Amino acid sequence: MAVKIRLQRHGKKNFAFFHIVVADARAPRDGKFIEQLGSYNPNTNPATIILNGDKALAWLNVGAQPTLTARRILSYEGILLRKHLAEGVAKGALTEAQADAKFAAWKAQRDEKIAAKKTGLRNEAIAKAKAAKAAEAEVNEARAKAIAAKKTEAEEAARKAAEEAAAQAESAEASVEEAVEAPAE
Repeated sequence: MAVKIRLQRHGKKNFAFFHIVVADARAPRDGKFIEQLGSYNPNTNPATIILNGDKALAWLNVGAQPTLTARRILSYEGILLRKHLAEGVAKGALTEAQADAKFAAWKAQRDEKIAAKKTGLRNEAIAKAKAAKAAEAEVNEARAKAIAAKKTEAEEAARKAAEEAAAQAESAEASVEEAVEAPAE
């Protein structure tokens, strides 16, 4: 029986997450499986991987073949490196302490890389928020200037209208006075 370590799709359309399972190669993708090793959620940035490394390593040691995507996930989590180092220890090329030190150094480097990515994403989001706020402030300032210009224009028009009305009232008053002064002939 050929045993595969592969992904089993779950979730809704366009928002999938996956279970990492050990299954018979003849079983359907989302069908019967032997054991669940963890989960993989590509919807987060960086992707969330929860994996039982000891079980995965045990299945690899007894001959389970990972699919391409599962192999990448196992490599990313360091399971394939642990298997490689364990083979080196079995052959006598390394001691257990050396293998543990190499794995610890690799894991520290990987964790540092992930932390740097998370920090970069957070800083990028903060920079985008600041840029959006600055752009909004600029738009608000331009809008306020336009409103002030319209207001001064309206005040100017109202003042001119008031002056014209006053002038017309004075001319009408003057013509009324002339009419009153001039005797009717």
